[in-house]
Amino acid sequence: MKLAMKLRTRLFLSISALITVALLGLLLGLVSVMQMAGTQEALVRDNFVTLDLGLKLRQTLGDQLILLMGDKPDPVAFEASKQRYFQLLEEGIAHDQGGGRQYGFQQAKNDYLDFLQALGRSSDPSHVLSGNEDLTGKFNVLRNGLITEHKHALENINDMQRQARERALLIAGLIGLVGLAVLIIGFVTAQAIARRFGAPIEALAKAADNIGQGNFEVTLPVTSAVEINLLTKRFGLMAEALRQHQATNVDELLAGQQRLQAVLDSIDDGLLMIDRDGHLEHLNPVAQRQLGWDLESLGKGLGAALGRPELDQQLQLVLRGGMLERVPEDLSIEVDGESRVLTYSLTPVSHTQGHILGAVMVLHDVTEQRAFERVRSEFVLRASHELRTPVTGMHMAFGLFRERAHFPADSREADLLDTVNEEMQRLMQLINDLLNFSRYQNGLQKLTLAPCSIEDLLEQARARFADAAQAKGIDLQVELQGPLPWLQADQPQLDRVLDNLIDNALRHTGTDGQIRLQARRHAERVIISVEDNGEGIAYGQQGRIFEPFVQVGRKKGGAGLGLALCKEIVQLHGGRMGVYSRPGQGTQFYMALTV
Repeated sequence: MKLAMKLRTRLFLSISALITVALLGLLLGLVSVMQMAGTQEALVRDNFVTLDLGLKLRQTLGDQLILLMGDKPDPVAFEASKQRYFQLLEEGIAHDQGGGRQYGFQQAKNDYLDFLQALGRSSDPSHVLSGNEDLTGKFNVLRNGLITEHKHALENINDMQRQARERALLIAGLIGLVGLAVLIIGFVTAQAIARRFGAPIEALAKAADNIGQGNFEVTLPVTSAVEINLLTKRFGLMAEALRQHQATNVDELLAGQQRLQAVLDSIDDGLLMIDRDGHLEHLNPVAQRQLGWDLESLGKGLGAALGRPELDQQLQLVLRGGMLERVPEDLSIEVDGESRVLTYSLTPVSHTQGHILGAVMVLHDVTEQRAFERVRSEFVLRASHELRTPVTGMHMAFGLFRERAHFPADSREADLLDTVNEEMQRLMQLINDLLNFSRYQNGLQKLTLAPCSIEDLLEQARARFADAAQAKGIDLQVELQGPLPWLQADQPQLDRVLDNLIDNALRHTGTDGQIRLQARRHAERVIISVEDNGEGIAYGQQGRIFEPFVQVGRKKGGAGLGLALCKEIVQLHGGRMGVYSRPGQGTQFYMALTV
């Protein structure tokens, strides 16, 4: 620490010496310029006063001469001019103060008095300058003295200008010498610093570059500078520590990579690693078996490798940080003459700082599951058809029986008949739901699209459930945000979705609760939602809420096809359906439909 302080002190003193010399030179030049300017200003002002008084004296003397030479001399005016002349002379004498002039104002006063005495001896005042040599001589002496004083003042001004130029050149020379001295001192100091510290620092920088490239076998400089030697020693210790740390990290990295490779290879699903350019860079053994690929597929684009160009568009969306708007369709591939059905998901791989490094594609073989679903769907469709005819006949026969059987309204028989009627209606509804769901799943249900007003859709749904909501004391509201476009949709099918969602909300919302039917526009989609403040759905059960024949959470009832049927209807319209719920705080089901 003390050695470092010595280096800082040395640099500080060197730079301070340069600054001090420069400031002294500038201060000397500034003081000289200010003194020169003050002296020159005083001398110029003094000479200009002399010029002004001399000019006034000559003018006044001229006025007196005109008065003397006039046809009718004016003694009063001449006396006033004479007093004015004496006043100017006194001002000049006070200003002159015996400054060593060739012809001062005191001499001008003496010459003027001699002129007045000669004028007083003149016998004819009107012809003072004709034939009177004494008076003429006195006048010429006075006038020539004033002119000489005027010339002398002008010469003083010229001399001051010349001296100012000479002094300015001298000051400029001094400042130039100071600047040259600063330049020389700075150059010498810089050379000394560069010679003492430059080469060792460059060698350390080169060693740092080698270390940065992983080469820890570097040559460190040795110099006479104690500070640099200390820095070199610590740099060497740092390089050795980095070498040991790198060796440790490489071992740990290799071990971690092996563990990661083992984990990836042991995953039951296929895994494809994709770089930021959309090219395959790794696939685990499960993916190789699922796709029938080998390692030669690495480096290809995802769409080209799978023969599905639309996958490249989905991948680019994920690599930009977006999300797929709907569940991807299954992949159907042929491997060794065997048809396989795979589901997949694309997920971005992000750096801790936020930028995306690539993506991961997870493949899941659902061949057997899809085959089972197909068999199940066909069974449900056929069973529903087979059950519908006899059940319809039974329901009609039971209706005729009820019309002919007359039991008292409060009798046990009447209660049993009502119970059987309700159960048969539930059975008919269950069969109809099974048929409708099977039609949607097998692509047999077709939509009749027509312009549909969202406002009317929600208002009509509210009207259908207004009495039921009022009976439970539930506030059923419609909320619309902004102007909404018309939809191209099958309105009866959307009515079925809303009826199912509102009926669920009524069953799971307590007295004095609230249900809101909402609609808003989001980009190119319209979001329609049914939100309640009821009991909510557990987080772990929300993932299965739209599966057929599954009843999770909340109050169970029916066959568990309502929400599954709603999802099929929304997807058939090209939209998607979702749920957001917090246990104990309510549930919101929403559907996003394309405008």
